[in-house]
Amino acid sequence: MSFDFSREPLQHFQDFLKQAQDAGLSEPTGMALASVGENGKPSVRTVLFKGLYQNGLTFYTNYEGRKGQELLARPQAALSFWWPSLEKQIRIEGVVEKLPRDVSEAYFATRPRLSQIGAWTSQQSKEIPDLESLVVKQKEIEKKFEGKTIPCPPFWGGFVLIPDEIEFWIGRPGRLHERYVYKKLSHGWHTFMRSP
Repeated sequence: MSFDFSREPLQHFQDFLKQAQDAGLSEPTGMALASVGENGKPSVRTVLFKGLYQNGLTFYTNYEGRKGQELLARPQAALSFWWPSLEKQIRIEGVVEKLPRDVSEAYFATRPRLSQIGAWTSQQSKEIPDLESLVVKQKEIEKKFEGKTIPCPPFWGGFVLIPDEIEFWIGRPGRLHERYVYKKLSHGWHTFMRSP
């Protein structure tokens, strides 16, 4: 396969993602997100990619949960998209910033009402006594906002990861995989192939 380094990396990203979406894969926007805790230990979980914003990749969360707190304290993170049936992967590293409040509020307004209620219900990552306590809280939130527009919680919103390295991985027989890398330098992207 020929890979065109003259194209911007996010153009390739959009091509890979479209292939995954066109293939009808379950959750093609699912991405592993790694952050670092105060103890220096990494933590990883799957989140959903929610679009590009000013040359970065966005996702949304509770700022008071573990991932939110880790990203606010140490704003470096890594992402990985993996589509096994396509034998394609994208690895991304970069700096994380909070999205502007108006962007988070605009996105929140597009979420299904039950997801909006869930954002208000969950004290993400906190210890709870049982599932029933969560259900009770959800009902309280539903009653509080009955017949009203649900506002975006002040503790909830988006992040954007601005890449400083992006690797496009394409599987090949014999594990001689293709790895195309964009690494950000002060004057632009340094591009090269990495050995499998």
